[in-house]
Amino acid sequence: MKFGGPELVGLIVAVSFAAGLNTYATVVTLALLARAGWVDLPPGLHLLTNWWVIAASAALFAIEFFADKIPAFDLVWNALHTFVRVPVAALMAYAATSQLSPEKQLLATIAGGLIALAAHSGKTAARVAVTSSPEPVSNIALSAGEDTLAVFLTWIASAHPIIAASIVGTFLLAIVIVIRSVMQAMRKLFRGSETELSRAGETHLTALSTEPPTRELRAGN
Repeated sequence: MKFGGPELVGLIVAVSFAAGLNTYATVVTLALLARAGWVDLPPGLHLLTNWWVIAASAALFAIEFFADKIPAFDLVWNALHTFVRVPVAALMAYAATSQLSPEKQLLATIAGGLIALAAHSGKTAARVAVTSSPEPVSNIALSAGEDTLAVFLTWIASAHPIIAASIVGTFLLAIVIVIRSVMQAMRKLFRGSETELSRAGETHLTALSTEPPTRELRAGN
């Protein structure tokens, strides 16, 4: 399908979110769909259909497929990919809107980067929560789910971009709620720690003030 105004917005929203989860899977899926003639990409994204780009992205996806499922190491991997997923999503949004005015292109670029950052942040937060689990099954299942979601969103965006954008909107709302809840829990935790430390300090000072001056008495004798 060809992408007009609303459809182009839907494509950018869905693909940016998918790239925030797994950039390489998103690029490979989008490129192969275009190669198969199932989607007519905007002119600025035609570079993705180059076989060299597809091969490089597929190789990196294969590496990430395993690296992203190793507990603890996946946190390092995701931290480093902050500098891959967000910029690539922003660049794809920029390229997809090359036919628009510079103002709209800049807006699309910023939106693409922010959406990818939100997806990436939600993914990283989930990994931090799951990594503490002693068994590796949860980590592997979560990673596989993220890969599947990235491919699914890219695929559905090629045929139904508005629906794909609506799905992303739901995920973004959930991420905002989760992040807000985590921040509130952390604030309560820190406040509780400060209260306990304050109480411990007061108790220690009280004990010191009531302790008999044995050393001074002995010195006087």
